[in-house]
Amino acid sequence: MKKKYKSLTVIAVLAIIFSTTSFIAQQKQNKPVVQHDSPTSGLLFNEIQRQDSLLFNAFNARNIDGMKKFFDPGLELYQDNIGVRNYTETLVAFGNLFKQDLQMTRKLVPNSLEVYPIKGYGAIASGQHRFSHLEDGKIQTATFKFMNIWRKKDGAWQITRLVTYDHPEDWK
Repeated sequence: MKKKYKSLTVIAVLAIIFSTTSFIAQQKQNKPVVQHDSPTSGLLFNEIQRQDSLLFNAFNARNIDGMKKFFDPGLELYQDNIGVRNYTETLVAFGNLFKQDLQMTRKLVPNSLEVYPIKGYGAIASGQHRFSHLEDGKIQTATFKFMNIWRKKDGAWQITRLVTYDHPEDWK
């Protein structure tokens, strides 16, 4: 009987060691992209907030080349009042917008940005942004909602999916 219990004890100890080692190895492989404290703070939030700011600094400066680096070549943009656009269509649309004399600017609505990690991929960012432009000598302003899927690849962040919605029908 003692040998049987001794064998079972050895097997149990080996099983615990194996499962613990396997668990630790799996945890090392599945490390999050960056530390995530909450949807509105922490390293991941700060990284995505910075990327958002840099993207829209380029937008506000009408710098299409500056914007390109933030979009993955497989980009899909979904906008409720326009439809779906791919990477090329999106850049053409921004280029055409910048040729107009609208003086359009984008600002993130304060305290609206929330960021959530996507394990092994990147992050989801959602919030509200306010666009303003000059039309018929008057400033027109509207606030819309957005959700961006950011992927971190080779140390660089790019948007792979961009969803913008809550636009009035006449806002293009």
